[in-house]
Amino acid sequence: MTRPPAHDLAAEQAVIGAALLAPSVVADLAATLTPADFYRPAHARLWETLCHLHSDGQPIDPIAVAAHLTDTGNLGTVGGAPYLHTLIATVPTAANAAHYARIVAEHARRRQVADLGTYLTENAESSNDVAGLVATGRAMLDQASEGTQWPPLIPLGDHRHLPDFPSHALPAWVAEMVHGVAEFTQTPVDLAGCIALAALSTAAGGRAEVEVRGSWREPANLFTVVVLPPGSRKSAVFAAMTGPLLAAEKVLVERTKPAIVEAELAARVAGKAAEKAAIAAANADASGRDTLLAEATDAAMTADAVTVPVLPQLVADDVTSEEAASLLAEQAGRLAVLSPEGGIFATIAGRYSGTPNLEVFLKGHAGDMLRVNRRSRNPEHVEHPALTLGLAVQPDVLRDIADMPGFRGKGLLARILFSLPENTVGRRKIGADPVPDTVTDTYTSNLGALVGSLADWTDPAVLCLTPDANERVLDIERAVEPRLAPGGAWGHIVDWGSKYTGAVVRIAGLIHLAEHLRDGWGKPVTADTIDRAALLGDYYAAHALAAFSDMGADKATHNARHIAAWIERTGATTFTKRELFRAVKSNQIPTVADLDPALSLLEAHGHLRQLDPPERPRAGGRPPSPSYLVHPETHQPNATVHPLPDTRRTA
Repeated sequence: MTRPPAHDLAAEQAVIGAALLAPSVVADLAATLTPADFYRPAHARLWETLCHLHSDGQPIDPIAVAAHLTDTGNLGTVGGAPYLHTLIATVPTAANAAHYARIVAEHARRRQVADLGTYLTENAESSNDVAGLVATGRAMLDQASEGTQWPPLIPLGDHRHLPDFPSHALPAWVAEMVHGVAEFTQTPVDLAGCIALAALSTAAGGRAEVEVRGSWREPANLFTVVVLPPGSRKSAVFAAMTGPLLAAEKVLVERTKPAIVEAELAARVAGKAAEKAAIAAANADASGRDTLLAEATDAAMTADAVTVPVLPQLVADDVTSEEAASLLAEQAGRLAVLSPEGGIFATIAGRYSGTPNLEVFLKGHAGDMLRVNRRSRNPEHVEHPALTLGLAVQPDVLRDIADMPGFRGKGLLARILFSLPENTVGRRKIGADPVPDTVTDTYTSNLGALVGSLADWTDPAVLCLTPDANERVLDIERAVEPRLAPGGAWGHIVDWGSKYTGAVVRIAGLIHLAEHLRDGWGKPVTADTIDRAALLGDYYAAHALAAFSDMGADKATHNARHIAAWIERTGATTFTKRELFRAVKSNQIPTVADLDPALSLLEAHGHLRQLDPPERPRAGGRPPSPSYLVHPETHQPNATVHPLPDTRRTA
């Protein structure tokens, strides 16, 4: 039971090496050998690539294959270009390619038989449908003996294998808090990590910007949205990660109150003086009126010039666009909307006004001048608004916002860094250790210091890049541009992808300020900081592709993804329709009939194969439930979204 599955790595290497030496053999072998027949995932990926290049009439040699794998982001996953030459060196002769292929296929059949034994062993005691179990076993055995081939998997665009949040890219004091909160709440690290970035954005937004080159500057504020279902403890994580911001806000309020009292008193005194001067001018005779009128005018202007500070406010919750604009004007252009719910989207879409109002959010992200008109006062404008958005929403909200007027067309969705972490509900550890006091105290102290050090800045602090850091940004731009072309990896989300480099620069600015809490504006942003921000950029790029895929998917696709997630979570290799319905029944899939479109889609994409149903029982017996066989590659998935090439350089 502990022996590894049947395989022969030397034969697998020989098949691929022979194909690289003699590309003509691919046509003969592709008819009988599929990627699923290879035991090593890297070999499966290579064989899939060779078959793809052959079908497209493209050359098959180490250089062409390496170039194709580089373009798709898979070169590193198969061992790099040197491994291709290693494969060629292992081939005694390409003339024996068919013999090597038979060895690979035979081992694949043996693994199928072994899977059958495992399946029967696991289900023999628990199954209530013995006849169905026997029929399934026979079908699996027939397929193994006949060498029935699986077609290549066609991705559903799902996000079951998205990258984990790279918390190591954050400053150490932030990363420790992120991990401590994630452990205590038993939530994905992604949730605390994204909110941590929103907290840094709240502390620095509107007070700093990164100068890339020329007139290109990026303000240090972000829009982040984490997608998790109900019951995921989003509120607890929000409270832990944003609580220090409220404490820092309280400190600012206490520090400002004396100035408010002084200004209010000065305003009253100046007002009384202006009123007295006006009365004197009104009662003067013609000979002295001009002088007194001039004095009254000066007094009125002096009174009007007295500005009473407003109480500082860093964070708002569910505000309307109009309220957000007013708060930005009052708070000198800095505000954060942080909430463990997604109600703000419906609000700005016009839930109360009936008319969408996205302007404050669009300009608040870009830093474009915002003018606020009020009935009681003259129009005000914010020269450099910086609005932070940090939300945790339910999956239904993600699907709804794609249909909200203007959200995609006007560019709001293009400004959001999406995170779609795997839900931990049902696998959480009971009695997890709380966050150590030292970690919490350090996080609270440092976040408060960052808020305090930038609170009095009126013009944004400008963060410059070192020459090496600028080269890193250029490398990112070079890597991104081909992906934005029609047919490129990001061609369908070009609006989001066009802002990708700017988002990386913004993240780098926040990392820099968090590591230089009191003097970050006096130091340049280094290449290492850009590299760490690029790791977070890779993460958000993968999750953005999944998010936009989710937003554009229909009900059948959503249900198919839900079923695929259940298959992977349970490790199922076969199942009956009845078993599946018992496991996934919900408001989303209320009846057995709702499974049919999703199962058909999974079959069409090669994820499942319906087995021949068992013979119908005698009269009065329960009708058999259709059985399905799961594609072997389902439990050995290859990532469908690849990061940008590593921009780091070596000496």
